[in-house]
Amino acid sequence: MPRILLLLTGFCAALGCCLNATPTAAPITTPTGNRPPLPTLHLRSVTQFATTSPTGYSVRQIRHAYGFDQLSLTGKGQTIALVVAYGSSTLASDLAVFSNTYGLPIASLQIYYPQGKPAGSDSGWALETTLDAEWAHAIAPGANLAVVVASSSSLNSLLGAIDYAVRLGAKQISMSWGTAEFSGLGSLESHFNQPGVTFVAASGDAGSGAMWPAVSAYVVGVGGTTLQLDSAGNVLSELAWSGSGGGVSKYLARPAYQNGWNPYSGRGVPDVSYSADPNYGFPVYMSNYGGSTGWLNVGGTSCGTPQWAALFALANSGRATSLTSANSVLYSITSSAYTGDYRDILTGSNGGYDASILYDFVTGLGSPVAPKIVPLLVAATTTTAKPRPMNAR
Repeated sequence: MPRILLLLTGFCAALGCCLNATPTAAPITTPTGNRPPLPTLHLRSVTQFATTSPTGYSVRQIRHAYGFDQLSLTGKGQTIALVVAYGSSTLASDLAVFSNTYGLPIASLQIYYPQGKPAGSDSGWALETTLDAEWAHAIAPGANLAVVVASSSSLNSLLGAIDYAVRLGAKQISMSWGTAEFSGLGSLESHFNQPGVTFVAASGDAGSGAMWPAVSAYVVGVGGTTLQLDSAGNVLSELAWSGSGGGVSKYLARPAYQNGWNPYSGRGVPDVSYSADPNYGFPVYMSNYGGSTGWLNVGGTSCGTPQWAALFALANSGRATSLTSANSVLYSITSSAYTGDYRDILTGSNGGYDASILYDFVTGLGSPVAPKIVPLLVAATTTTAKPRPMNAR
């Protein structure tokens, strides 16, 4: 199940309840009969829906916390593809409100329906779509946004949308959704083995466990942290978020770039991390969510996924050619300058694994220090990670 946790600034009056809500969809056929990937919503009620002002961290706070405000790169010339199901009929106008609120330029937005417009709608996927577009734009305001809408949340529909995003020429593709890994995943790896294209996926919001597509060796898996900031965006503390998905694959082998980092024979996830705790969430504007209009406070690994994709767009906008193997580069540059590139998360747990020095199965390599890691990605030529002593636990 996917990756969007929502602290709702009250619209329980519209729904008539407060609950952990998972949008439903028709079952699909996979090698194990798993249900389709879906965005997972956790709603907490408050007394009144915030219709006039956002809550959660502002764009300015987040950009400062990760150092994006120190970069001159904007992602100009790059396209970030956001692969979703069902989409949102109000996305363009909602994104315009978000951009105006935070002083961002008008977004270059294109919406594609490669399988035709969906017959129905889904509020969870609509929120996911809006979150992805608004926060990818916040981090890479000069990049083009290509929202590729699958006609349903079935595996085949989403894979078709991924393939279409590749054909569009997008060099970074965000997938803020997932499902528990299943046997036969190896047969799907060709969808992500696309040189010059960086795929990014959420690691999950339900604690330890490997989720697909984040578990693919060709995908950058994004875990979650609890990030506390002051009003200016200075980091007060950052620890592993208890909901961060992570673990070791039962079906996919450890890729070479994790040699020396991951002591197990299976692919380890996540690779990196980002703020995800819904208690310190991201504001998202929607003009129609459950019949209400206003600002939502959203958490989950869905939040960091489009923002990491935007980070890669910043880096690629400074390169002559796009990154060939993002994970190999991430682990390689980490080998030589670890403490400068990432904030290493040392405390916290996802229930199955603890955060620890260097790589771990809760937060991966850590959270980005954009002024350090983006220039290294711009300059990177290596695609082979250098081993480190085994340290994951």
